[in-house]
Amino acid sequence: MRLKVLLIAMLFYYYNTCISQSNDKLYLLKPDRVFDGEQMHDGWQVLVKNNLIEAVGNSISNTTNATVIELKGCTLLPGLIEGHSHLFLHPYNETSWEDQVLRESDAERTARATVHAKETLFAGFTTVRDLGTEGMGYSDVGLKEAINKSIIPGPRILTSTKAIVATGSYAPKLKNEIDIPKGAAEADGEDALIKEVRNQIGKGADVIKLYADYRWGVNNEAEPTFTIDELKKAVEVANSSGRIVAAHATTAEGMRRATLAGVTTIEHGDDGTHEVFEMMKQKGIAYCPTLAATDAVAQYKGWKKGIDPEPESVINKRRSFSEALKAGVTICMGGDVGVFAHGDNAREMEMMVDYGMKPTDVLRSATSVNADVFKINNTVGRIKKGLYADILVVTGDPSANIHDIRNTKLVMKDGVIYLSK
Repeated sequence: MRLKVLLIAMLFYYYNTCISQSNDKLYLLKPDRVFDGEQMHDGWQVLVKNNLIEAVGNSISNTTNATVIELKGCTLLPGLIEGHSHLFLHPYNETSWEDQVLRESDAERTARATVHAKETLFAGFTTVRDLGTEGMGYSDVGLKEAINKSIIPGPRILTSTKAIVATGSYAPKLKNEIDIPKGAAEADGEDALIKEVRNQIGKGADVIKLYADYRWGVNNEAEPTFTIDELKKAVEVANSSGRIVAAHATTAEGMRRATLAGVTTIEHGDDGTHEVFEMMKQKGIAYCPTLAATDAVAQYKGWKKGIDPEPESVINKRRSFSEALKAGVTICMGGDVGVFAHGDNAREMEMMVDYGMKPTDVLRSATSVNADVFKINNTVGRIKKGLYADILVVTGDPSANIHDIRNTKLVMKDGVIYLSK
């Protein structure tokens, strides 16, 4: 009797194992080369099983039931990570930021965001850090959930919801006696900041964004907003929940305060100095330069790129980026996309090379570096066994010619092929 029961159990186990294996979805990707997030490898192949990377290397076994995809002349990379996005914004030469926040309906802005999410994914960016909904409250959390439920296609989203500003510093601003909704949440003093940070976390924020400075000086020039102690308290509360903090800072003093407060990344850094970048390097704080946004805004204001001399804003950006490179600061890839068109995210990568960064280092910034800095390296950012099958394949070799990053051949996210040419 016991032998009969044992045989039945063994047959049942064998049957279920066979059924499970037959239901597995296997892809064997065979490009010319694989960039694993850190180095380029000629002749490597990648085996994807369901939603995970199963194996990587020159020789892979157990591929009998795999769908083989030949990718001659191509480079396979981890799905790219956009470090600074605003999915609820569209280019300012189409509609000004203020008119988007004040005049476009929530329905229109949400509809646009769904399109932006698809365009981002189809460009090979399988993860984005979205740094503020700009007047749309917690809508990024809903957008993230819709993508996660496969209602719409889009990248993985690290949400920051409203972002946090000092009272009186942020826009829109109309007549003095008119109080209108702002593009971010206002909070002042340590108690109010604690409450706002916790509230945003409770509403679904993955990242906390603070504005360490803004254009509220006497002549509308950028000046610091929060004190160091205020920034430190916000960072303390965010970090205690396991969340990182991104700080908008364009002035050297805003960057200094944010650095002393212990934020994770500093965004923009237009007027960064040698001293402040050295301090960032010493304290392990990363820099997200948003070169493409500065370039785009200058063109919206009438600069004819390639014809006119570079305006002061672009010259300053070149200088600050050069100082960051000299200091050896960790550099994230993030373009502030939304200021310019979603799907054109590679514009930032191309400019990073144009401004003096090596193409391979730019590829690292957009993959493993962003994953490490954003603390998502246990799931994405590398071509490595056990990580999610978020994969981009392009024709050509972007480590030799960064513009090849636009030659999208295949986009896979979570083991699902969304684009194949």
